[in-house]
Amino acid sequence: MTLQAVLGPVLLLFWLLPGITIAGTSEKLWQQFQDRLVSADGRVIDLHSPRQHTTSEGQAYALFMALVMNDQARFDQLLRWTENNLAQGDLASHLPAWQWGRRADGDWGVVDSNSASDADLWMAYSLAEAGRLWCRPRLSKLADALARRMLKEESADLPGLGLMLLPGPQGFALQPGRWRLNPSYLPLQLLRRFAQLQPDSGWGKILENTVMMLRTSRHGFVPDWIIYDATADFLPDRKYAARGGYDAIRVYLWAGMLHEDEPYRPLLLNLLRPMAERVKLAGKPPRTVDTESGAPKDFGPAGFSAALMPLLKSLHYVQALANARKHAAEVFDHPDYYYDQVLALFALGWMEGRYRFGPSGQLQPEWNNSCMEDSKQP
Repeated sequence: MTLQAVLGPVLLLFWLLPGITIAGTSEKLWQQFQDRLVSADGRVIDLHSPRQHTTSEGQAYALFMALVMNDQARFDQLLRWTENNLAQGDLASHLPAWQWGRRADGDWGVVDSNSASDADLWMAYSLAEAGRLWCRPRLSKLADALARRMLKEESADLPGLGLMLLPGPQGFALQPGRWRLNPSYLPLQLLRRFAQLQPDSGWGKILENTVMMLRTSRHGFVPDWIIYDATADFLPDRKYAARGGYDAIRVYLWAGMLHEDEPYRPLLLNLLRPMAERVKLAGKPPRTVDTESGAPKDFGPAGFSAALMPLLKSLHYVQALANARKHAAEVFDHPDYYYDQVLALFALGWMEGRYRFGPSGQLQPEWNNSCMEDSKQP
């Protein structure tokens, strides 16, 4: 029997009512996520990947949710596995490999040692905020070292633009004068936070350039990947047919959760409004959008609807939000779908008020932080 069946029609009724959530829904989803997708030693497993692999993204997202849920034991377990298996035992000295799993020879280990900057950014952010909220200076120092290493190894000074965070250290500088970027890798909240934590390091410039990149989205739909050309500015990525879908859905999620005092929030909400209009008309988000023509294709999974809930709420699309709630409830019926689960965890936690991002990007969890002496750890 699925969790959805256990919760029954009452859950669906509350999800359909605008502005109402059931307290504890994200807790139930987090428990389901841990039961089905996290190993006993702290490895997040993508059950639908060919080799049931683990990604640095999955570890980073789980670290963030453990912090939101105030679960230090789970946080430490996830961090220990990540550091030992993805970062050669030292996250301060090595960016984490993005993929770990069963290799071609049958052994388990790192499959691809290249790092992924979105995972590294969420990991550094979670460490920084955990260090602050749990009064654990080691985590704060680890976050600082990781963020500085990202700037050193994963950023580039792009001619005509300036400093920008690349998706990873290898494979994203194309022919001379061209780079491949991923808009979903750069949540403004996190960039804003590191611009505050490391004010002279370049994070503020990366934030500004990220907004410049997003402003070039056509028809209000963000592409999964985009090309920066030093002679022609931002261009559609023909390799991916200028498609917006699996990756880009996170851009709408991050934007919907921006603090009301974030200076770029009005611009981004207005820019992304066409997606809200699409959900209003169709009832569900598209699986993909041709970002050059604006033409949608197929309907996205339940996790896509969940991801759009903060944006719909922020834009006051009441009926579209009700439709998104109805569709998003289906994530409980598919506990093995890693990506749907993490999208829903972020969205539900925010919708329930379990956390917010402050005006400077700082994490504001629901739980009270007393920082008592007896709670301090290394």
